[in-house]
Amino acid sequence: MEYQAVSTRYDHMKYVRCGNSGLKLPGISLGLWHNFGDVDCFHQARRIVRRAFDLGITHFDLANNYGPSPGSAEENFGKIIDKDFRSYRDELIISTKAGYYMWPGPYGEWGSKKYLSASLDQSLKRLGLEYVDIFYSHRFDPDTPLEETMEALAMAVKQGKALYAGISNYPSEATEKAYDILRSMGVRCLIHQVKYSMLFREPENSLFDILNRLQMGCIVFSPLAQGLLTDRYLKGIPRGSRASKSHGFLKREEITGDMIHKIIQLNQMAGKRGQTLAQMALTWVLRKSEVTSALIGSSSVRQLEDNVACIRHKGFTETEIKKIDSILQ
Repeated sequence: MEYQAVSTRYDHMKYVRCGNSGLKLPGISLGLWHNFGDVDCFHQARRIVRRAFDLGITHFDLANNYGPSPGSAEENFGKIIDKDFRSYRDELIISTKAGYYMWPGPYGEWGSKKYLSASLDQSLKRLGLEYVDIFYSHRFDPDTPLEETMEALAMAVKQGKALYAGISNYPSEATEKAYDILRSMGVRCLIHQVKYSMLFREPENSLFDILNRLQMGCIVFSPLAQGLLTDRYLKGIPRGSRASKSHGFLKREEITGDMIHKIIQLNQMAGKRGQTLAQMALTWVLRKSEVTSALIGSSSVRQLEDNVACIRHKGFTETEIKKIDSILQ
């Protein structure tokens, strides 16, 4: 049956301006890091993407190595675009990244112009697109001049293969330098994609201050700490969860007794707020004015709907913020 997006898709999602640009991103974006590879069910992935768009999610985030296997998430999303979203392309923000290992030899990872340019061409082919909306340098390369990496991003924008340039996983000092270099090339460094959650607060040390001063957008990944900040692990490691999979990034050894104790307390607090723990964790990262959008993953439509519902909930009182800090300490 042909997909028709619901007419009310923009009625409830919040859209936030990305830094000082003209681009707005949805408060919740969908990341295809997990659950969209060739080891996963394509029909389930397709249902999730359809429902995401119906809920007002316009931003879909990929990378060359997403899968597993590497590249398969882009291939599957390209198939979904062909089947369902060709007529909606101008309503979508599609991003991809390059920086981690993709193929053997000296040109298959990191930040050289050779690698980034070749990787973007491959990504566009897998996606079946003429351009992506955002192209990221996926990680800082200490062995390649930052000018070269930024030149590759600027070239992608000027060639029309990407509308905007972004960086991800860059330390604070390199973030400032990357911004300045791109600016000197006449290209905006639109956004920084950074890991941030209740359990990982490193960006609060200096990065958020820098992004605020530079008026760069910020999209956070792993806001649910790979699923730890949900009710999935309150009673151990369930079958089918990320921690139960050999190819996942959440390891069994991370789920300690102390961690479970903290999660239980946070879950109780979320219940008092009328939220699930996942909803509260998302509301918590979105409370920061520096955060434009939160990237979520999803393994089911129901999980997606639950997480997106965080948009409807209120912020935090000062007392609640102090309570959360005391639990996490």
